[in-house]
Amino acid sequence: MQVLLIEDDIALAEALSQTLKNEGFTVNHLTHGKLAVVSIKTELPDIVILDLGLPDIDGTEVLKLIRRESADLPVLVLTARMSLEDKVNGLDLGADDYLAKPFEVAELMARLRVFERRASSLKHAGLSIGNVSIDSTSHQVSVIGQNIDLSRREFMLLKALMENAGRVQTRDSLESKLYSWGEEVASNTIEVHIHHLRKKLPDNFIQTLRGIGYIVKPT
Repeated sequence: MQVLLIEDDIALAEALSQTLKNEGFTVNHLTHGKLAVVSIKTELPDIVILDLGLPDIDGTEVLKLIRRESADLPVLVLTARMSLEDKVNGLDLGADDYLAKPFEVAELMARLRVFERRASSLKHAGLSIGNVSIDSTSHQVSVIGQNIDLSRREFMLLKALMENAGRVQTRDSLESKLYSWGEEVASNTIEVHIHHLRKKLPDNFIQTLRGIGYIVKPT
């Protein structure tokens, strides 16, 4: 899943980003609220982790702007402001959860897993197209009832294609789902993942629209 971390404490952000990546999340990091809002307008992440004490605009204003773009995007607020009034205000503005600084990483990960399970439920936790079935909760894929082994990024790529069945996915859009900003990605990386996936899936399950992208057609 793609996490957008909005946090101006660079040391904390770097540590969190590495931890999240180790747990299988794709992480993008921004230090300023206005840039974060522009990013969200361009492409919605799966989860937002939002610090309220940002250098340009208050995090509560960012939260308001996020909610104008999406009512359902999960937002976890990180903050040192822990008065009851602050909590109530944040939740009323649309925060899904609140975590006080300093916090234990294990607690943060547990809360993110709740978001992940909720998102998987909303986005077809169990999805089947033809002979291929994918379970986002258990991270398992089967073909004609037989489980197949996929790497983490192969799973993420197949999931993105199946959840958007019938809609073409460009290479750039797929890269954004699989890799964090600034990560070095070879020009043929998506093609290589597609090649490996096709070896494990039925013929023509993933189709190429030359010069445009890839598509899985619903049955």
